[in-house]
Amino acid sequence: MFGLADLVALVISAFIILPVVVFLREMGYVIVSMLLGVKNPRLTVGSGPRIIKIGMFDIRKYYHLYSWFSYDSLKREGKFAYIMLYAGPILMNVIVALVINAMLANDMLEEYTTFWNRFIFYAFYYVLFDVVPMKTANGMPNNGLIIYEMLRYGKRTDYNEEPFIPGTSEVEEQYQEEMEKIEEVKEHQKDVAEENADTKNEEKQRKAEIEKDKQEDIEELEEAGEHEQAKKDKHEESKPE
Repeated sequence: MFGLADLVALVISAFIILPVVVFLREMGYVIVSMLLGVKNPRLTVGSGPRIIKIGMFDIRKYYHLYSWFSYDSLKREGKFAYIMLYAGPILMNVIVALVINAMLANDMLEEYTTFWNRFIFYAFYYVLFDVVPMKTANGMPNNGLIIYEMLRYGKRTDYNEEPFIPGTSEVEEQYQEEMEKIEEVKEHQKDVAEENADTKNEEKQRKAEIEKDKQEDIEELEEAGEHEQAKKDKHEESKPE
């Protein structure tokens, strides 16, 4: 039966463990690329508008599972370099998982055993989908398939022309274009809201003027009625008894 404890475990897994595991996976790219002489590396954490950029770390507004690595070029290129680059995320998660597992085996993390067991589970979960050669939902090869093709053919053999890891400069240009579009949409929405507000104000003014005219008509009718009544009263008073 799914209870409160399971709900808490689900929340911890979704909002703490999985994002950390994904971040560590992307750090595998970072570490290996540093050894290969990377130019303009960037690790983007989250998605949406940028909150802050510190060095190579780009922190976005919507924090969750979406973290990714980009770079412009490598000083050391070649078959072995690219195999190591795409093996970086796999090695990172394997090493972290094995270290934590060894610590658990030696009773070093007894107090939070359940948490760390779940952490190891998700670390190997990502390793599994990285190692087994396959194509992802968008038709791009996963790391395992790229490594396999590099080992067997010395290059990628799929039909995708774009690199699996995007260029940081291109990503930044796309980001700036997206932000400009978002600003344009915001400005348009602001203009529409102002126009609607002006229209509503005009309608309110028209209604107020109509109500004022009605009130004036009513007052004039009342004055005319009072005047007519006064004439009648005066006429009645002037009649001989």
